[in-house]
Amino acid sequence: MAKIGGQVIPGKTLFLLTTELMLTVVGLLLATGIRIFSLSEWWSFITLPENLARFGLVVVVCGLALYYCDVYDLRASNRRAVLFVSLMQALGLACVILAILYYIEPNLAIGRSVAVLATPMILVLILGWRVLQESLAPLANRERLLIMGTAGSGIALAKEICSRTDLNFKVVGFLDEKGENIGKSLVNPGIIGAAADVESVASREKVGRIVISLADRRGTMPVRELLHLRMSGIPVEDAHTLYERITGRILLERLSPSWLILSDGFRKSAFVLNTKRLMDIVISLVALVVGFPILVATALAIFLEDGRPILFRQRRIGLNGKEFTMLKFRSMHKDADKGGAKWATDGDSRITRVGKFIRKCRIDEIPQFLNVLRGEMSLVGPRPEQPYFCTLLEDKIPYFALRHTVRPGITGWAQIKYQYGASIDEAKNKLELDLFYIKHLSIMLDLAIIFETAKVMLVGRGAK
Repeated sequence: MAKIGGQVIPGKTLFLLTTELMLTVVGLLLATGIRIFSLSEWWSFITLPENLARFGLVVVVCGLALYYCDVYDLRASNRRAVLFVSLMQALGLACVILAILYYIEPNLAIGRSVAVLATPMILVLILGWRVLQESLAPLANRERLLIMGTAGSGIALAKEICSRTDLNFKVVGFLDEKGENIGKSLVNPGIIGAAADVESVASREKVGRIVISLADRRGTMPVRELLHLRMSGIPVEDAHTLYERITGRILLERLSPSWLILSDGFRKSAFVLNTKRLMDIVISLVALVVGFPILVATALAIFLEDGRPILFRQRRIGLNGKEFTMLKFRSMHKDADKGGAKWATDGDSRITRVGKFIRKCRIDEIPQFLNVLRGEMSLVGPRPEQPYFCTLLEDKIPYFALRHTVRPGITGWAQIKYQYGASIDEAKNKLELDLFYIKHLSIMLDLAIIFETAKVMLVGRGAK
């Protein structure tokens, strides 16, 4: 089962990605066949090593364009009109990128006539394939899931599953702790039995997995029945564990310290930490050198609009709760925090015209590469908060201080998965993502976050 960190990549997404890359190849082959009428000449043409490399380049660029245009975000592209627009954007982006590459190196080109023929073919093939998949979706054999208990973690899990067509699960219902509310609707479906009747309900509903979400397990969990089901081959797991695996976040609802202590993960090997630090130094140096013209242009724009200071310095909480001064390009008017620390909001009047642009493009974050070089921050990690907000949130949100067990980052799992946090509830949601990152800390997860951050920057998602 493919994962990013500890989050499962849905099988449907992987299947679509693989098959649609194959359809891209089919489109290229058909376009080449129309262009070259002779079968022998066509075969000789496509089997030349240089042409195989050219086709490979087109497939890679198309795959990246499809990904960056959210074609594989099945929640965003679940309507045909949205899918069509996303596909058009992706193929247009792919054509632009390929045109630039061909201009730089003409020998990479597959031929204008082939490109003109292949583009509409690929569009029709992928659209037709998605429509076929949609029509076959009701026939799919999804794993039937029974939730034992009516705690908030189980309800949140059921809502997540019901809202996502890419997951291969079907919630058949809930089991009440005492069987007092059978028939009551919780999410859809509702309560279909009592926890003590788990064996009979599992047999009747042909359940493939049981998820435990009991508000209080003492005296209510049928251990003998669950053990028998487990020995018969039916997986039994905690609601928090399954929720974490399918969402990439650790649900704080009724999360016990024992779950954090006993669960896998939260390892910080010397190899990972040292490699991560080496990546921080190398990438930061390259970013500062390559981005120097942008640094100069941004500094000049800020000065012309609102004068000095160019940089904004603010105390933040870092590794092990130590304070440091974080650097950013100033995007707000002078003395914006004069009345005290405030979260940024949509349409914040404190933000300058230049500030709106550099926030949207994340240019205001570039000076933080200096914080990374000094060892105060990392490229990837939880976003550092101001001391005032840390004190507030540690009082309001359990386990908030755990985010200080790693270096804060310029980008992070929460930044690519969630919007800007501007309230206690949003900070709680972001903490669930930060805890997932800390639990599954790895170089591959960092690389995936950096890759996804480029996408977030391109679409300007989450900036305020």
